[in-house]
Amino acid sequence: MVTSPSLKGLQAFEAAARTGSFAAAAEELSVSAAAVSQLIRTVEEQMGRKLFHRVNRKVVLTEAGVEMLPRLTMAFHEIGSVSRELGGDAFRPRLVVSVPPSMAMGWLSQRLSGFVASHGAADISLRGDDDPVPFDRELIDIRLSYGPHYREHPTEDITRDAVYPVCAPRLASAIKADAGPLAGLSLIHTDWGPTGASFPSWRNWFEAEGVQPGRAAQRGLSANSSRAALDLAISGLGVALAQGVYCAEAVEDGRLVRPAARAIALRQPYCLTIPERSARRDVVAAFRDWLIEECRRAVGSPALR
Repeated sequence: MVTSPSLKGLQAFEAAARTGSFAAAAEELSVSAAAVSQLIRTVEEQMGRKLFHRVNRKVVLTEAGVEMLPRLTMAFHEIGSVSRELGGDAFRPRLVVSVPPSMAMGWLSQRLSGFVASHGAADISLRGDDDPVPFDRELIDIRLSYGPHYREHPTEDITRDAVYPVCAPRLASAIKADAGPLAGLSLIHTDWGPTGASFPSWRNWFEAEGVQPGRAAQRGLSANSSRAALDLAISGLGVALAQGVYCAEAVEDGRLVRPAARAIALRQPYCLTIPERSARRDVVAAFRDWLIEECRRAVGSPALR
C-alpha cells in the first residue's frame, strides 16, 4: 500500500517549488530550510518519485514536480479561501473572472454593480487578459474570449457580434451625401493584436461598400485596444469600427451615431470557458447566466439594427 504524503510535506514542496527556493519556503512557513528539505525528502520517499533535481546548491523541478505544482497551488488556495470565508462574519464566495482588456477597462467594470445588486456580495477578481490565459495557475473560474481558444475546457459559443462605423454626432452632420461613404472624415484604426487578426479593417469595410479603399483607408488615428478606439470616436476625433457589444450603449444614449448603415459580421463568436473545477459552484453559474444576458442584450441592441 502506498503511504499518502503528509500535508505538511506537500505544503513544503508547494512553497519551495512556487518560490524557487528552500530558504524562501522556510521563511514563508516559519520553519528552517533544513526542515523544508527533510519534509520534501519524506514526500519523495512516500511517493516513490523525485520532485526536485538537486544540482550544486540549486533545485530544479522534475517532470513529476512540474505536474504536481499547479494542482497543489490551486488546492492550498482553495483551503485558504474556505478558512478565510468561514472564519469571517459572513460567507462571501470568491470569483476570478478573465475577459479581454478592453472589456475589463470599461464595459464589464461598469456593469458589475448590477451583478452584485442581483446576486449578493462576492469577492470578485476582474482580470483583463489577452489569450491565452493560465487557468490553473491564476485559478480563473470563468473566461470570456473572442473565438474558441480553450476547447480543452468546457466552452460554449454565446453570441456573434459585428463591427459598426460610429462617430460623434457633429462629425456625422458634416458628411456630404454625394461625396461617397464617410468622405472627408478621419478614420480611427484598431490594432486588434495577434489574437484579433480576423477582425475586419477599414479596407474590408470599404470593399464591402463596393468602394476602392485607396490611401484614405490607411490614414488617421490608430489605437491598440477597442476601448481606446471607442473613446477617440466619442471625443470627436474620427470614425471607428467598433464591436456592437462595446458601442451599443453609446449609440443608445446619443454619444455616438452610425454615419453609415453597413456592418460587418465578425468571423468568430464570443465564447465562455469554465473549467470543470469551477462549473458546479453556484456563484460561477449565476455569473455565467448574468454575463451571457448582458452580452446578448448589447449585441442585440435595437440601436444597432
